[in-house]
Amino acid sequence: MIIKIGFDIQFEVPAPTPMILMLYVHPSRQADLRAEEKIVVEPDIPLTDFTDLYGNRCARILAPAGDIHFALETFIEDSGRPDERIPDAIQHPVEELPNDTLPFLLTSRYCEVDKLSDIAWQLFGNTAPGWARAQAICSWVHNHITFGYQFADSTKSAFDVYNDPRGVCRDYSHLAVAFCRCLNIPARYTTGYMGDIGVPLVLPMDFSGWYEVYLGGRWSTFDARHNVPRVGRIVMARGRDAADVALTTNFGSAKLKKFFIISDEMPAES
Repeated sequence: MIIKIGFDIQFEVPAPTPMILMLYVHPSRQADLRAEEKIVVEPDIPLTDFTDLYGNRCARILAPAGDIHFALETFIEDSGRPDERIPDAIQHPVEELPNDTLPFLLTSRYCEVDKLSDIAWQLFGNTAPGWARAQAICSWVHNHITFGYQFADSTKSAFDVYNDPRGVCRDYSHLAVAFCRCLNIPARYTTGYMGDIGVPLVLPMDFSGWYEVYLGGRWSTFDARHNVPRVGRIVMARGRDAADVALTTNFGSAKLKKFFIISDEMPAES
């Protein structure tokens, strides 16, 4: 299937403000693009691309005082298949894990392994290691948290949402990621497009946060917010938690004035 993706985002900045943008499709999906991926900036000032520590494609910009507008529209090909389930995926002993997975076992800004370890073992210690344990965590978090955009709080951590179980997709992912790490399953936070393909339409559209776990020698997608396989996920960035994958980072004051996201399946060609 072909999916149209893009955004229309506008900020007001009172003074010249450096910004980092993480608004590109992840390099792992670049080959699937079927049109140019170009961020249009108004006023017309240059972007400087770079790759961060986690392999995400980013851009730097010095936004002038006043309104700054970012827009993009492109097309990407997707398999159209739902998230893959691998029930027999094994959990690797820590000593056998690849080196690059080890940072995703550790405490991070929003995923406090140290605070949640005892709780995690009490809740899931009797589950079978591997896919069954990861799914048990995902299902428990899905049932534990009440979703609501009014509960969004950029300072809320996994430990916070465990104790105050209300939040948005990032909160579901942070708690599930933390629990996985507590049980020695590498887990990383993922953000990107996920349109309402094959499910009832929910507007306005937004970017989404989910997570990936390392089992059976590969990374697999989990989503504690929805807890069902979904179609049409387009990864933009991966990191330890939401702090690593902020869509925009402003080194100064910036007021969000417009936020419009596109992620729509295109009709099949006859």
